[in-house]
Amino acid sequence: MANMRFAVGLQRLIPFLGYHHILMFLIAAGIILLSLLLAGCSSTSPGIPNIFLISLYYQNYPPSFDPAQVDPGVTTAIANIVGQAQLEVRVGYFGICINPDGGSFLCSNNASSLASQVSVDQDPLNLIWVASTFKDSIVFPYLIIVAIILAFICFILLATFPGWHEETDERGSERDVKPFPSRPVSQIALALIFVASVFVLVSVLWQHTASVAASTIAQDLGNGSVKSGVGTTAMILGWFGFALFIIVTIGLLIMILSISLLDRLTDD
Repeated sequence: MANMRFAVGLQRLIPFLGYHHILMFLIAAGIILLSLLLAGCSSTSPGIPNIFLISLYYQNYPPSFDPAQVDPGVTTAIANIVGQAQLEVRVGYFGICINPDGGSFLCSNNASSLASQVSVDQDPLNLIWVASTFKDSIVFPYLIIVAIILAFICFILLATFPGWHEETDERGSERDVKPFPSRPVSQIALALIFVASVFVLVSVLWQHTASVAASTIAQDLGNGSVKSGVGTTAMILGWFGFALFIIVTIGLLIMILSISLLDRLTDD
């Protein structure tokens, strides 16, 4: 009985869901994804330490040799300095997480407080400091923050679009009517979500390029003793957020062009 009531209620609701409601849902999903991306490594909450831009960790492995190396034997000296260290450092937009001994992560936006909680033997090559330098000097989260604000304003503008409502015609019968949204409001919403998409694209490309470059350089410098990696989850969140904003941009553009075409047809 309860399932039938739910199905009937859903059938009544679906016809009143407008095109702009779908766009609002996509914007909300994009904002959530980008917010999770910014929250990476900011706390020890479940899953948050797994959202990182780059990770650096100690691990013994066969070093790479190349004729361009002036002193290949430096890898042995580095290995002796590293010893049995197994610390891992992960970097997010607003925080750093460390795992000193393979246990749980410690997260903070203050690298000095994290460094004070480990010994010299646990971080002999100062990976925490390297991660802090990467976060402070290379990572730039503010374009994404501005993009989220612009997308939220677009969300509010879409919420002002008229929905379905009942009107009584000349014969006295009721019918469902949905007026066209305001063209200036639609154009402003399109401009906002387009700029937000561009900002997210620039940020994600910046994030991807910087993370890959820093990861490669750090691993080469610690050849045989330090490994690094780029956060897959962070990349997915960034690119999916961009994709959702682009879909909304295209959707709004199609809606504006369609309304303009209908206006021309009715005028003729």
